[in-house]
Amino acid sequence: MAMDLMDLLQGQFSDNVVNFLSEQIGGEDHEKTEAATEGIVSTLIGALAKNASTPEGANALNNALERDHDGGILDDLMGMLSGNQQPTTQKTLDGAGILWHLLGDRQSSAANMIGQMSGMDSGKVSSLMTMLAPVVMGVLGKTKKQQGLDVADLAGLLTQTKVQQANQNPTMALITRFLDQDGDGSIMDEVASMGMKMLTGFFRRK
Repeated sequence: MAMDLMDLLQGQFSDNVVNFLSEQIGGEDHEKTEAATEGIVSTLIGALAKNASTPEGANALNNALERDHDGGILDDLMGMLSGNQQPTTQKTLDGAGILWHLLGDRQSSAANMIGQMSGMDSGKVSSLMTMLAPVVMGVLGKTKKQQGLDVADLAGLLTQTKVQQANQNPTMALITRFLDQDGDGSIMDEVASMGMKMLTGFFRRK
């Protein structure tokens, strides 16, 4: 599969969308919002790849995409995120439910990690995570539909994306370790020392 899932995701986040997201979380610096968005998207892709690495997880993801995430959210992204447009099923926009399924009780640790990376308050990161989770699922669902991906293709795409990002981007390498380990203290120490220096790939690559 030659497609680059991160490029497809990057295409959703124009300056207008980033500014809109900044306003939605109570007014935040554009650069911090970009940095937090990159950290969140990388974390969610890592978590999706981890979940899809088992047959049960891959099947559950495939079913969720077919049922609730066909990519329609992307037709009017700001309308959907602001509540001015309603999806055909409420689960399409259920960011909290998606996050619980992907991260479980590690959501707050993930928000703290991304806050350290981006310089954004972890509470605002949590709000942004809830908004962005349906977008990531929408991009994945649209890709599945357009490319005719089956369960194995989906798992392969996510694994390929995670590996490519880990090789190119220290953010994903650190996030993968965060998702794989039991505790997160040592990761937080590393994140604090590196900060926003890590978050340079997602919005800069062309």
